[in-house]
Amino acid sequence: MKKLYMLLYTILSITILVGCDSNQDDNQFIDGIDLTYKIVDTNQTDFYSDISIIIEPSQDDSYYGQDANYIGNQASYTDNLDGTISDDVTGLMWAQDMGEKMTYQEAFTYAASSTLGGYDDWRVPSIKQLYSLIQFDGRVNGETAIDLFIDTDYFNQPLRDTTISEREIDAQTWSSTMYVGLTMNGDETVFGINFIDGRIKGYPTFDKAAQTSNEMYIRLVRGNSAYGENIYQDNGDGTITDLATGLTWQQSDSVDTYDWEGALSYAENLEYAGYDDWRLPNAKELQSIVDYNKSLQTTNFAAIDDIFESTSIMDVDGNLNYGYYWTSTTHLDGINPYASAVYIAFGEAQGVMNDTLMDVHGAGAQRSDPKSGDYQLYPLAFGPQGDIRYVYNLVRCVRG
Repeated sequence: MKKLYMLLYTILSITILVGCDSNQDDNQFIDGIDLTYKIVDTNQTDFYSDISIIIEPSQDDSYYGQDANYIGNQASYTDNLDGTISDDVTGLMWAQDMGEKMTYQEAFTYAASSTLGGYDDWRVPSIKQLYSLIQFDGRVNGETAIDLFIDTDYFNQPLRDTTISEREIDAQTWSSTMYVGLTMNGDETVFGINFIDGRIKGYPTFDKAAQTSNEMYIRLVRGNSAYGENIYQDNGDGTITDLATGLTWQQSDSVDTYDWEGALSYAENLEYAGYDDWRLPNAKELQSIVDYNKSLQTTNFAAIDDIFESTSIMDVDGNLNYGYYWTSTTHLDGINPYASAVYIAFGEAQGVMNDTLMDVHGAGAQRSDPKSGDYQLYPLAFGPQGDIRYVYNLVRCVRG
């Protein structure tokens, strides 16, 4: 029996080594592996220019390569009729409801004591697990909800009560992922997702002004605890394959910065490591390679595994930072909902508050920038946290 095991191990090892040849299609050795971190598609099906909705662009047209040009794993849920929803793609099971707001610490106590659906292994989801639920067919106009960024056929997502001095968008959801740095004025911070306005931000656990702990919603999860954990393989040719997601990444980045149309063109025309099928990743794909254990403050590097190379930038005060990276996903927000696209901040997600530049949302935040604009006018600050907007951002391409 031992000899049989050794023979099978040898055959498997040879298969993997052959599959890892840079001239082979990545899918030849990823097919057959049960991916533990399947990326669910964003559900964005419309096409956009930098200012408007457009007809589907052809391969040689401007704006080709955006989110809707590439269709991934379509969301598929099962309502278990017991207050739980199973995600047929990720293997995660979710609570359908979120109950009342609670503090970050209360969220863990609540999860540990829950017996929802007859299960006692509920937990607070990591930021990557929680982000699997986001859908970018949502739309918001500033503080006003239009279409939510989560599938409301399966999940109950409350809005806040505007009659008691709240904003509809004040309905954020805790993750278990604490920022390894500090935001604002030295605040302990936890990443959360706002399914009303379609963003990841770092939220302080304590409100210094009110002298009380902040409260947000929680959506319990169970199952597939490995979801969100990367398994990187250096292919030795300037590419990195994540065996957990099945995606292959450009090990370096573009070095130069582009507006959104330029980023799409850069990715579609890239010939790199013998491949010509590179593309600009969508929001959920790019977020999958954030390393939330890293930050400029704590590891003096971008929030990404050391196996990757990242270009540093100078922030508006002339200090070292790491860049924002474009995704192919349009973020439907504002008076002109077609004019901005999603980026992921691999450096500090900075803003200007009280005339001071600071890390307001944490490395690994997901926000959005205008797709185009006069580079001489940018960067500039925008919104209640004075988000720094660049317009010209970096690119890291993906394939597979």
